[in-house]
Amino acid sequence: MKIGLVIGKFMPIHIGHIALINFALLECDNVIVSMSIANNDPINPDLRLRWIKEIFKGSSKISIHSVRDDFDREELPWSERIKIWAQFVKTKFPSVNVIISSEEYGPLLSQQLGITHASFDPQRIQFPVSASMIRKQPLHYWEFIPTEVRPYFVKKLCFFGPESTGKSTLAKKIAGFYNTESVPEVAREIVTSNDFTMDDIVKIGHAQIQRTLEKTKTANKVLFCDTDLITTQIYCRHYLKDVPPVLFELEKQIKYNLYFLFEPDVPWVADGLRDLGERRMEMFEVFKMELDKRNIHYIPVKGNWQEREATIKSEVNKFLI
Repeated sequence: MKIGLVIGKFMPIHIGHIALINFALLECDNVIVSMSIANNDPINPDLRLRWIKEIFKGSSKISIHSVRDDFDREELPWSERIKIWAQFVKTKFPSVNVIISSEEYGPLLSQQLGITHASFDPQRIQFPVSASMIRKQPLHYWEFIPTEVRPYFVKKLCFFGPESTGKSTLAKKIAGFYNTESVPEVAREIVTSNDFTMDDIVKIGHAQIQRTLEKTKTANKVLFCDTDLITTQIYCRHYLKDVPPVLFELEKQIKYNLYFLFEPDVPWVADGLRDLGERRMEMFEVFKMELDKRNIHYIPVKGNWQEREATIKSEVNKFLI
């Protein structure tokens, strides 16, 4: 029986890794995937392991392990390092008789172990990408990122500011331009007036977070969000004179990559819920203060509708380079 071993950090797993593992599954009766982890890994090991298991959940020939890499000594030449790795394989996976890899260590490790090596695309011709390249420019290498992994790299952009400044309209319009998703202000689906309770506001907070997480799964590179939990806190404090602690906890669940602060220099339009037309500048200062006290960088959005749209697209395009 051929028992194959694939070793990697999978930080993140990409379609090149997937092709490598699928190649191993064709070559071997069973395949062991050993995911190396370390304390300073830039992507959480539990998340990486979950990605791999989700991608290969339909295969009964594969076993997936996370292994702490505290034995390797990168300062040594490969001739010495490979002996350490060989001892690791003998101890941890004694049944392995095939090493499958695209890396230079593969033939060395198999030779040290006295077992077979199967090479897959060592020149990276089929899949010209690496995990480090993806980490550095994920949107540039989007096509190499599996569906299960893409939500991690989606850039979440928050449209932030007082009412009737174009946030909802532009979130939908610009999302359409970039062929992606937008997250609406979920409060409008839950309340029909500004006569709401603390229970209502907590429900709104949970719903806003959930909707954002859902839309992140289907977003194409960027996600335009028509509000956030800071906004929920601001209006809760304004109308109910207090903020339940759960809203601050919910705020921590979503990290936005960029805030656009919309200025109130366009005409106010009533819509049934808006009632702060004469206080928009006052509310703008409140919104700005909340960002400032959190040291959150923001891009001012002002001017007519064309100027606002151009400002936003200019910043979004920087992510897509």
